[in-house]
Amino acid sequence: MKLSLFTDYALRILMFAAIKGESFRVDEVTAAYGISRNHVAKVIHTLAQLGYLETRRGRGGGIQLARPAGEIHIGKLVRQTEDQPVIVECFDPATNTCPISGSCLLKGVLAQAVNAFYATLDRHTLQELVSGPQRIRMSKMLMPPVERTP
Repeated sequence: MKLSLFTDYALRILMFAAIKGESFRVDEVTAAYGISRNHVAKVIHTLAQLGYLETRRGRGGGIQLARPAGEIHIGKLVRQTEDQPVIVECFDPATNTCPISGSCLLKGVLAQAVNAFYATLDRHTLQELVSGPQRIRMSKMLMPPVERTP
């Protein structure tokens, strides 16, 4: 199974938000990951609509997590951001043209695999992804210290 680039960016942006722990700007994410500003803005907009991020415009504005990272379940997020849940043609009755569809066991096996995939993701939260010793390493990579001029 392959996740869409949109979901990949959504996960990365939420990880950035959780590590940052405070309000941030679109340009910070763009610089941290090397993703185009347009893509980042589109993903942030969707994450805000889904209730994962809170955005404020104007002076003192910015973006931040809308709820604690421990309440953001990875499986739910992936389900909400993936636009291609059908992994083979026979999963969609509207487009299925497979002649062996009614007698093939592959559909059931693949359905079990997809369910196991999401069951694994459901057991993990955003907080888990950004906790522990890797948090410091990710923070240094994503948010390098700003050099100050005297």
